[in-house]
Amino acid sequence: MAILKNMNIFSKITNFLKETRVEMKKVNWPTRKETIKYTLIVIGLSFVVAFFLGGLDLLFTLLITKYLL
Repeated sequence: MAILKNMNIFSKITNFLKETRVEMKKVNWPTRKETIKYTLIVIGLSFVVAFFLGGLDLLFTLLITKYLL
């Protein structure tokens, strides 16, 4: 009985991997140029957000130290 369960598990895993491979072939992958473009956009926006949050942090730090402490 245990041997049949093991065979069933292996067949399920094999079936899953085959279906995954078929689905991966259907994916419309971005070109190298698109990937670089989107990566640079993400990095640029990350810097903008970092500077914005850093500016807010600096502003609140200055306000708190000047008026509260």
